[in-house]
Parts: sequence; structure tokens; C-alpha cells
Amino acid sequence: MCALERDSATCSNRAPNQLGGESAEDVQNNSEVSSPLADRLGAAVLDQPAKTRSFPSSRPLGLEELNVMMGKRYVNVVGILGDPESGKTACLASLYLLISHAKLDGWSFADSRSLAGFEDIARGARDWNKGRVPEQMTMHTEMADDRRPGFLHLRLIKNEDGRRVDLALPDIPGEWTQEFVSAARADRLDFLKSAEVIWVVLDGRSLADIEKRNGLIARVGQLAARLKTMLEGRRPRLMVVVTHHDVHVLDDQVAQRLRAELSRRDAEVEIVGVAPFSDKPKSVPAGFGLAELINLTVGALPDRPTFWRSTEPPEGNRAYLNYRRSQ
Repeated sequence: MCALERDSATCSNRAPNQLGGESAEDVQNNSEVSSPLADRLGAAVLDQPAKTRSFPSSRPLGLEELNVMMGKRYVNVVGILGDPESGKTACLASLYLLISHAKLDGWSFADSRSLAGFEDIARGARDWNKGRVPEQMTMHTEMADDRRPGFLHLRLIKNEDGRRVDLALPDIPGEWTQEFVSAARADRLDFLKSAEVIWVVLDGRSLADIEKRNGLIARVGQLAARLKTMLEGRRPRLMVVVTHHDVHVLDDQVAQRLRAELSRRDAEVEIVGVAPFSDKPKSVPAGFGLAELINLTVGALPDRPTFWRSTEPPEGNRAYLNYRRSQ
């Protein structure tokens, strides 16, 4: 029906569809009538939109993803070992909270490929019980794949000189360290061979306890020996990170015993006291010592072997033709 109450056969919009003098009824009954829409019958109503790149995952990185990143730029891989409940995950959560609030002394945030991973471990620090501090700030680490570590990525800018540093920080269960020391299971820790430095996280409360101190120091020495064997004699650079500095300051005599035990195992060691979260914020703020830990981690560049040694060929020899002939 025409909106202007005219004969539909005289509509200008229908006229091109009629076949030489045929009426509208004839056109409707003619199955052979061609139409510009005939070719689109059965086709999709709308064209499929062009696909755009999805946002990359911000979960912890796997070894393959870490290798791709290391192929593009220099990445400081950090090994983090320690018994369960020693404070490894708490250090990572506190580091993330500090840098996200621009409170990591001397450093600024640049980028992270694993923000969701950091948020997962830091969620417990935001969960308060009616204004009271929860008994446990971070959850026990559980790996989706029991054989492969997950890495948290953090890119920082040093305020002093604008230097950019990429850190790959593994969040692995403390049971892996225990099995490495007791049963020499090193297959899951093979990434330590690429680590710039290894953090050995110790519970400061255990070092302050006379009954637990000797056993803990002995296990640290065994850990250093296992690392030296796994690194095929290469001297590991260890950072002994003592947590709970807010309630137990490391005694100088205990620190000397730790250094002596690790020196006996031929390990280079530095000791840092930290307090990821603090029960005494007025005297020891939360995150105490973490800025110093980062400075020591990326401050000194390790000795690296020469990638391609230059040798002067003897006079008269065809060096190109003899290359590797005797090997």
C-alpha cells in the first residue's frame, strides 16, 4: 500500500522492476523477474567486521613468552628460592604495591606484562577484617603446571639516570626449594642458569629462634652447594633476603654465621633485611628494604664470558680454509 494513497503500480520505486507493460500482479507472479536484491538472497545481512588484535594476556609469563621477550631486549632474570611461608610472595606483592603507588624509592613504573598476576598475589593485602590486619597477607603459591614456573614482569625506570630495567620475577612454591635441597630435584629450576642473581628468602622469625636457627643456616649452605652443582661450578650470586625486619632485626653474629656458611660453599653473598608488610609502621614502614634489594639486584653487572674470542692467525696459514677443520 502506498503511503500517499496512490496506485502501487504507478509508484516510481516499483516502475524499474516491472517488465515492459506488465501489471504489478504479473510481476509478483513472474518467478523469473530479476532484481538487484536477488543476488543477495541467503547472504549475510551484515558484512563481518575486520578482526582487530586482542589485548595480550596479563597473566604470569611462561618460559616460551619469556624467551620471546629476552630475544627483543635485555631482561634481568631473578631466581627466588625459599621455604614455604618464608615471605617470597609477600615481597613480590609489596614491591608491586610500592611501585603502583610511586613509593619505591629511586624507581618509577614503566610497564608490566603481568599486571593480572601481580593483582592476584596482592589481593590479600587489600582484604581487611573490619579495620584489622589479616593474619595472612598473601596466599600460598600454587602452580597450574607443577613442572613449569610462572614469571611476573616488571619494567622500572631509575629516576637518577633514566635507566630502564626489565625484571622477570618467578613466583614459585616453597616446596620446590625444599625438594631441591632434600632430593636434588632441579628440573623445574633449570631457569636459574639464566638468572642474574638468586634471592634466598629466609624467615627472620626462624633466624631469631634459637631452636630453628642452626637447622635453617645448615639448609642454606646445602642450597648453595646444590646451586653450585647445577650451575656446573659457576659461582652463584646470592642475595639473602631476611623478612620480618619489623619484628626481628638480624643479629650481627647470625649474619656472620650465614656469610661464613655460604663462603664455605664458594658463594658470593649479600644480606638484606626487608619488611614487606609491617606490624610497626611508625618505626619500620611497609616495604622496608625492597628499594635496596632492587638496587643491589640490578646495580652490579655480572662477569660474562667473551662471546667471540678474537685470535690472530699464524703467518702463512689459510685461516678460512682451516676453520674448525681440527675440531
